[in-house]
Amino acid sequence: MKVTSEKTENRQAFLKIEAEPAEIEAQTDITFRRLVKQVDVPGFRRGKAPRPIFERHFGRERLFHEMLDDYIPVALKQAVDEQKLEPISRPEVEVVTENPVVLKAVIPLKPEVTLGDYKTIDLKPRQVDITEEMVDQVVERLRHQHATWEPVDRAVAIGDRVNMDLESTAKGEQFINRKGLEYQLLDADTGPVPGFAGELVGMKKGEEKEFTHKFPDDYFRKELAGADATFKVKINEIKQEVLSEVNDQFALQVGKDYTTVELLRQKIRDEIKERQEHEAEHEFEDQVIEAAAAMSQVDYPPVLEEAEIDHLLERNFRYIQQTGQTIENYLQTIGKTVEQMREELRPTAKKRVAEALVLGKIASEEKVEVTPAEIDAEIEELVKNSQGDKEELRRAFNSEQNRESIENTLVTRKVIKRLTEVAQSPKEQKGTT
Repeated sequence: MKVTSEKTENRQAFLKIEAEPAEIEAQTDITFRRLVKQVDVPGFRRGKAPRPIFERHFGRERLFHEMLDDYIPVALKQAVDEQKLEPISRPEVEVVTENPVVLKAVIPLKPEVTLGDYKTIDLKPRQVDITEEMVDQVVERLRHQHATWEPVDRAVAIGDRVNMDLESTAKGEQFINRKGLEYQLLDADTGPVPGFAGELVGMKKGEEKEFTHKFPDDYFRKELAGADATFKVKINEIKQEVLSEVNDQFALQVGKDYTTVELLRQKIRDEIKERQEHEAEHEFEDQVIEAAAAMSQVDYPPVLEEAEIDHLLERNFRYIQQTGQTIENYLQTIGKTVEQMREELRPTAKKRVAEALVLGKIASEEKVEVTPAEIDAEIEELVKNSQGDKEELRRAFNSEQNRESIENTLVTRKVIKRLTEVAQSPKEQKGTT
């Protein structure tokens, strides 16, 4: 067998493998001896048919291709060993010619990461500032959540909730047809099409109205984008929202622990602060990781990017299915193909792969390690926060694969913590920590 390294680019080795006729003959004989024990040949006990007769019965071309299936993995291993390569996943193989047998293989190689001087990163997390206006906004939302709705004898106005019978068609087909539909007019453009709610303003109980509106050109259901929709509405009841006054009684209505408005407002302040600090912490971590990746040189084979796209796509599809939609209907609704979705995910996948490789390299440079006790503690935390049989969950998390995954997560967590500490350290300490 002759192996030629044609080139190496994008962390992929391109090999040409030319098989010797004697190798092919030897492999054909090995494949024949395997198959003759599995195939019944008339007039012979299984495994006893001579090769010429077996070939006439089984098919010489079929035997040849079975031989190729056996030969390719053997040839690849020999070629990889000869070239002293370390594949990180299954190589891609193309049969260039069958006589003589010539293969071309693309071998994905281990990524190369050259770190920048990440110890010079100088960033600070966003400062959290909680204003009384933020608290007021939450209080106002709570007022709406605990509001009551009372029937009124007047025309419909923005903000009202109506009970109505609705019939509608679009492109000659039924669109929304509901009796006793509860609907709130948030603003004049509240859907199902812009301007729909505005048509209800001024209507009275028992009144009927018919009108036509156009779907937006960017409507999420592509088949209806730009089409006309005809609506017929009958108002059955009109209700207006009655908001509570912000007093101690209202605070108790929100929660029995809030005996005064000030206690409620303090709880809201604390929750906003906790949420904002959590968001600021994650933003800061993202900024530091991006900075470390931006100053580093990362080269990896395309197979890693494709695998990450597969992961992101699978996650998206799983979420879509949890909403009760089929993937086919979802794609039809958004007017996209799977391949178009893959390309839209590519920039995110590139970023995630590069950042993960940089974090892995830093972990190696910093000799970041995780002890079995730390993994055990993390498993216990996962078990505590999961629903289901605790012992069964504990056994599942303790599988070799899951322990390795948890270890990788903890290592990444430690590296990010190290990076954020470096980023916030005084300038005179940078490069020496």
